[in-house]
Amino acid sequence: MSQPDFDDPDLPLAELFAAWPDMAGAFMDKRMLCPGCLIAPFHAITDACLEYDLDEDAFRDELQARIKP
Repeated sequence: MSQPDFDDPDLPLAELFAAWPDMAGAFMDKRMLCPGCLIAPFHAITDACLEYDLDEDAFRDELQARIKP
C-alpha cells in the first residue's frame, strides 16, 4: 500500500498516525490528545490546529521534519 499524501488537507489524523507513527510524538509534545482520539479518523491537521489554537504552517513544518525520506 502506498503512503498517503502528507500535503492533502483532508488527510485524516488516524491515517497520518498509521503511515508515520513518529508524528504522534509531535502532537503529544504539544499536549494534543489526537493520537488515540476517537475523532482522529474524522479530523485533519487543520482541524487539530484550530482546536488547539496552533499556527498550522509552523506545526506542518514540524511534522514534515519527522517524515523520513
